[in-house]
Amino acid sequence: MWLGGNTVICPGVHIGSNVVIGAGSVVTRDIPDWVIAVGNPCRVVREITEEDRKFYFRDRVFDREAWEDVQRKLVRS
Repeated sequence: MWLGGNTVICPGVHIGSNVVIGAGSVVTRDIPDWVIAVGNPCRVVREITEEDRKFYFRDRVFDREAWEDVQRKLVRS
């Protein structure tokens, strides 16, 4: 999960895995896995796609097994 600066998360809200929350957002509702969410109140703008994942790791090529290993490590951190 990546949280932008000055993000406010209200009590009882669940934020899914591998989520990006924009700076200054006020999270008042649950946020699902693998999305980008912004605003006040915070809302989902779009899902993080396979293309986004390839861009993030653009200098590395992963086969399926290696990508699953990267995902497991992201979830643990």
